[in-house]
Amino acid sequence: MQLTSEQKQFILAHEREDVRRTALRFVRDDMPLLLVQIAGRQMAEKKIPSWYAEEDIIYPPHLSLEQSSSELTARYKTSLVSGKNDTFADLTGGMGVDFSFLSPHFREAAYVEQNKDLCRIAKHNFGVLGLKNASVHCAGAEGFLKQSPPLDFIYLDPSRRDNAGRKQFRIEDCSPDLSEIKPLLLEKSNRVMVKYSPMLDISLAVKSLDCVSAVHVVSVENECKELLFLLSKTAVDEPLFVAVNLKRASREKRFSFTVTQEHKAMITFADKPDHYLYEPNASILKAGAFKSVAQAYNLQKLHINSHLYTSGKVVEDFPGRIFKVESFFVPNKKNIKVFSQETKKANITVRNFPMTVAEIRRKTGLEDGGDIYLFATTLAEGQKVWIICRKAPL
Repeated sequence: MQLTSEQKQFILAHEREDVRRTALRFVRDDMPLLLVQIAGRQMAEKKIPSWYAEEDIIYPPHLSLEQSSSELTARYKTSLVSGKNDTFADLTGGMGVDFSFLSPHFREAAYVEQNKDLCRIAKHNFGVLGLKNASVHCAGAEGFLKQSPPLDFIYLDPSRRDNAGRKQFRIEDCSPDLSEIKPLLLEKSNRVMVKYSPMLDISLAVKSLDCVSAVHVVSVENECKELLFLLSKTAVDEPLFVAVNLKRASREKRFSFTVTQEHKAMITFADKPDHYLYEPNASILKAGAFKSVAQAYNLQKLHINSHLYTSGKVVEDFPGRIFKVESFFVPNKKNIKVFSQETKKANITVRNFPMTVAEIRRKTGLEDGGDIYLFATTLAEGQKVWIICRKAPL
């Protein structure tokens, strides 16, 4: 599978255009292929920049690219590969992004995928990327495992769509179903990494899998993207939870804890917002580090269910957003009227408050944006307040 020089020129010449308009402007037999490649390069430019830099990469249809990992999350996975790195298999190869970043860390790397078209594309792309240790196997995960010798590391990203294309979030509804093949996985390797949707219930998954040594909750630019479960046949007292927020322009921030540490964390509650307000990143909230993050950074919590924190002095390395508090008030009719007259734009966040962002906008007439941040929340004694902030100058 390879594009001709003329096809590559066409793709590069039109990759900045709207794909639908390009489709209407030209009539040629290979137009479906070219449109897929144009759309693929458009998405890859931000999502997988090192692939985008290779003009000979061939992209699969949109759904495979949409479901693939980003370069940031794929590189993060490589930071979790330690120990003996001799043989590796990606049992749900898909587009091959995770495989392409993990495989250079091993002597032998097997890409396993049932879809023949994806296998052909992957074989071509691995050649373009110079992955000389890669072998492509058009097979199912269970079938490959049964005939495979022991492996040092196994990776899976179970499909989260049913036959009708609907998204699935339970372990038993994904393919392959880990509850069925887990014994075979751990028979073949001591180290298994499984990627799931951030919509999955983490605590239920840990109980269901019953062999989890660590859970990594991965966000990109404060949007939760992946849950990574590290499985091991060696028993652990309880898994380590790692909440990480990856950023394109700055260093990642990680926060680690266990469920026991979270339960035992000693925290205090503030009577009112102090000089600084803290909002944990999405991974910490998804992981459930509501008390342990307050204890770790010596912060006071506003309310047991608000998940906002405060302090008199700024804590610059906090894993989340930090705001300078300008004022706060009870949102009665008079106070809302005064605030609305003085402020035209605000970024609104609701935490443990009986109104939605849309309802607050209708009530105040505030447009979205600007440098004012409004947090509608509840204090420890049950008082409803609006806290007005600006980003803290760090």
